[in-house]
Amino acid sequence: MIRNAIIAQELPPRAQLVENALAKKYSVSRTPIREALRRLETEGLVERIGSRMQVREYRPEEMLDLYEVRSFLEEAAAKTAALRHTDMDLMLIERAHQSMVDLKFEEATAAQLAAVNRTFHERIWAASHSAALLDLLDRILVHFIRYPGTTLSTPTRWNQVLKEHEELVAAIRDRDADGAGKIASAHLEVAKNIRIEMYIDAQEIPAP
Repeated sequence: MIRNAIIAQELPPRAQLVENALAKKYSVSRTPIREALRRLETEGLVERIGSRMQVREYRPEEMLDLYEVRSFLEEAAAKTAALRHTDMDLMLIERAHQSMVDLKFEEATAAQLAAVNRTFHERIWAASHSAALLDLLDRILVHFIRYPGTTLSTPTRWNQVLKEHEELVAAIRDRDADGAGKIASAHLEVAKNIRIEMYIDAQEIPAP
């Protein structure tokens, strides 16, 4: 409950997390709230400031670290998916890619662009048939969902992503593990660099 509220920005960064208030809001006792906050602290979604708990703020330096870790995991997932995927897995990956191709960029919201892109990547994760990879990627994805904006917000980047995804699908289809891994890693590297540019641009915008 609390985790979903943080992801959906219903509880924004620096929002105070008071056990009594949360217990009342979700109609539960303080015990499950306390346990949930401990788990979320372990995941890096909330932090303790003195005796208080709050939703953790965005930290640019952590974002770069997250991209490095995700790149490693995405590369591993792509390699493993290339080796282990079933016909059904491949069909679902291709279908997810086609959904992105069919989406009209000009009419789509940033949330819709991010959602279809996320589905594509999740299909590849599932095709790896690695519970450990799925768990790690799911945990790290939460942090990406929380960051404002999307690296897919320009037509040029969107078309580039479609091309990269098409190449990744082809490598997985051909069971080219090394090729799939390299494409996935390069794909994340481009996204990381765009995110850095987004952060720099945001810092340069003068305050009103």
